[in-house]
Amino acid sequence: MSKKLRNHEEVVIEQLQNPEMAKAYLDVALEEYEQDNDLAFFLEALENVAQAQSGITHLAEKTGLNSQNLYRVLSPEGNPELRTISLILHNLGYRLSVQPIQASPGN
Repeated sequence: MSKKLRNHEEVVIEQLQNPEMAKAYLDVALEEYEQDNDLAFFLEALENVAQAQSGITHLAEKTGLNSQNLYRVLSPEGNPELRTISLILHNLGYRLSVQPIQASPGN
């Protein structure tokens, strides 16, 4: 009896179908961006959530962006405007928020 092994991407996409897991994943990606300014990592996370939740084509329809533009925006070379990121997040059921930076002890 052989077991079908799934690749890492399939497992990630399956887990991101859970809205709470997707939120946590996006939170970590934003924290990483804050630390190292790696926008490509955040955009990849956003694309993974989009793929898991409804697919890029469906998201493109909901946002009014065409699929090619959406793929380009979410690519490692993408440089989306804040309103585009906000539009994508909103249509995935999330929003950007501002939180205070926790001061380290002694500050």
